[in-house]
Amino acid sequence: MSLLQGKIAVVTGAGRGIGRAIALRFAAEGADVVCVSRTAENSEKVASEIRTTGRKAWAFAVDVSDGVAVGAVAENLLTEAGRADILVNNAGITRDGLLMRMSEEDWDTVIDTNLKGAFHFTRALTRQFLKLRAGRIINVASVIGLIGNAGQCNYAASKAGLIGFTKSVARELASRGVTCNAIAPGFINTDMTSVLGEELRTQLLARIPLNSLGEAEDIAEAALYLAGPGGRYVTGQVLVVDGGMVM
Repeated sequence: MSLLQGKIAVVTGAGRGIGRAIALRFAAEGADVVCVSRTAENSEKVASEIRTTGRKAWAFAVDVSDGVAVGAVAENLLTEAGRADILVNNAGITRDGLLMRMSEEDWDTVIDTNLKGAFHFTRALTRQFLKLRAGRIINVASVIGLIGNAGQCNYAASKAGLIGFTKSVARELASRGVTCNAIAPGFINTDMTSVLGEELRTQLLARIPLNSLGEAEDIAEAALYLAGPGGRYVTGQVLVVDGGMVM
């Protein structure tokens, strides 16, 4: 039997990269998937891929930093899909720059998307998780939230905040059978890392014991573990998937 047979998963940032990989992996294990992206084009593209596999998929476009819009989308997706068993808060952006030159707009934009976006979707779906007395919440953080990185104060703060958010939500919802965990990817081959120059990539690989960047599918496998039967007794944890970079 497929690990997620009969489950309905909501994945934000599903239009590409890690979010797309998670959505497709969940569908391959029997889940029907609500694909959420900033643009209708990206969310519908992934939803269409999933439908070709025989699974149901819904596409929604929303800016996760907009709490009112997220509330409306959550209401619509629950009406259309019937419920949500799994929530993956993956939507995220970067606006890198040294602290002394960072604009307040770049700070706020990253915090509002990466951290506040997870708050918006988790809050919007928590009530129905409590009614079901079940649910899996998975927040995609980053190793940068654990160790920091020059030029990424806003991103590091958002991801560190997401880890604290994860642990607090886990404590609040555990008594109702709802788990909440975070995944902290290392450097993964995505659009965000594709812009790295050869010299910077070489320096980066020297910091990773496994001597390679990860793939989006590596993070999808970690998410599958936390969403599936194997993650039943795991909550409030941070699963680091980074090739040994942070030990």
